[in-house]
Amino acid sequence: MAWFLLFLAGLFEVGWAVGLKYTEGFSRLVPTTLTVLSMVASAVLLGLAVKSLPIGTAYAVWTGIGTVGTVILGIYLLGDPANAVRIGCIALIIAGIAGLKLTA
Repeated sequence: MAWFLLFLAGLFEVGWAVGLKYTEGFSRLVPTTLTVLSMVASAVLLGLAVKSLPIGTAYAVWTGIGTVGTVILGIYLLGDPANAVRIGCIALIIAGIAGLKLTA
C-alpha cells in the first residue's frame, strides 16, 4: 500500500509541477487552486508513504516520478524539446527508480 501511495504522490507532483505553467504566476484562479491542491495531496501522500518506507528511497522515487512525468508532459503538452539525450536521461532516471524500488 505504501508504494501505491508513493506512486500517487508522484503523480500529484507531476500535476503541480505542470500546473505551475498554467497558473501564469499564480494569476489564474482555477489553475492556481488545482496546483495548490495537487501540492497538498502530493505532500500528504508522501507523508503517509514514508511511515513504512525508508525516507531516502521514498523521496528519491517521489522526485523521480515527478521529474519523469513532468518532462514527458512538457514534451507532449508544452512543446519542450525531445532529443536523444533527454530521452536517454529519462531512461536513466527510470532505471534509478527501479533500482531503488528493488532494494527497498
